[in-house]
Amino acid sequence: MRLPVRAPFHLEATVRVLQRRPSNLIDRWMEHRYRRAILVGDEPALIEVSNRGSIDAPDLRLSIVCADDVGRAASARQRTEAIRIASAILGLAVDASAAQHYAESYPALRATAIALRGLRPPRYPDLFETFVNVIPFQQLSLQAGMAVVTKLVGRFGQAFALAGDLCHLFPRAEVIAAARQTSLERCGLSRHKAEALHAAARAIASGTLSAATLERLPSPEALRYLQQLPGIGPWSAALILLRGFGRTDVFPQADSGAQNSLTALLRLRSASSLAPIVDRFGAYRGFLYFYGLASRLLAAGLIPPAATGPAKR
Repeated sequence: MRLPVRAPFHLEATVRVLQRRPSNLIDRWMEHRYRRAILVGDEPALIEVSNRGSIDAPDLRLSIVCADDVGRAASARQRTEAIRIASAILGLAVDASAAQHYAESYPALRATAIALRGLRPPRYPDLFETFVNVIPFQQLSLQAGMAVVTKLVGRFGQAFALAGDLCHLFPRAEVIAAARQTSLERCGLSRHKAEALHAAARAIASGTLSAATLERLPSPEALRYLQQLPGIGPWSAALILLRGFGRTDVFPQADSGAQNSLTALLRLRSASSLAPIVDRFGAYRGFLYFYGLASRLLAAGLIPPAATGPAKR
């Protein structure tokens, strides 16, 4: 199945920024393809997205394998749902051209923006997954936060073999809501974070908190709404909107990792000089967060620069 996308589109850069670390059990980059297990209705399935074209002439293809019968073709409903989920995760509907132009016009950012040409702001597919990818990272390094999420996925998610691959489904809110808090703490969460995640799981599972409610609110109101929830401060609220809803008009100001990356990337004398630059980016300030993260992945060789990377895969 073809996935519609506007050129340019850098699939690998988008997936690497989504996963943050190659050890991610859920969002994986394997053999030049994005793989992820999802629930289509109540049925586990494996989706795979590849680019048969190039960054400047993308030809995205989506395949779906159902868990109950590897030889069975997916139904029309399953295909529609898989397309919706994959398109949302990879930010395919986002027009990043204005942000790209703005970044390239900023001298210190130009080389990185060109290398990341076609990067889209990825997002998590549901509200609870977003909370799980924010709360454990509070005041922790990226590596330490990822270790906690990996333990949560291993302890509370469903694992199954499919098409010769071991797949992991992200834990459902209902499962975490019913879990003992001590079980969450054994995954590496502090008592405070376990309480916050438990509260979010219960609110989402009961319908008290929903993505639809947040989607209706403009970003300033959504930020205030989120900060009324247990354990959610300004940094967490901004990251939930950015990585869970694709709100690129927000930036997690107190993110030490982003501050350090951008301070180096923009050749600033100190992190205190970053805030005015973030404000200058206006509606595209969230892209700065992704550029900061992606710049580290570029330096580590995990993202091939768009200008010099292979034309086809």
